[in-house]
Amino acid sequence: MEKITKPTVSVLAAGADFIAKQMSAASGDLLPEHQASVESALFVQEGKCILKINGEDVLLQPGEAFVIPPQTRHQIKALTDFKGIHFMPKNIEFKFFS
Repeated sequence: MEKITKPTVSVLAAGADFIAKQMSAASGDLLPEHQASVESALFVQEGKCILKINGEDVLLQPGEAFVIPPQTRHQIKALTDFKGIHFMPKNIEFKFFS
């Protein structure tokens, strides 16, 4: 079983209802599996990652984005050092799985 690693997260911009957070992880990191209460979008700035969602492995590379539906379990594995931006409403709620 792979070790779960929390990404480094920082706020890039925030408005009244919306927030953009930068997240980064090192090559090989497996981020926690989770789901969110509302839709969000992940944009890859640097590196490559696999988004595990709906039984599929989706390869995401720099310049690509993926809209994650609400209440959908998903997990990210960094294939290389990875940096992305997660766009979401401020009222988002996360549920994490072990």
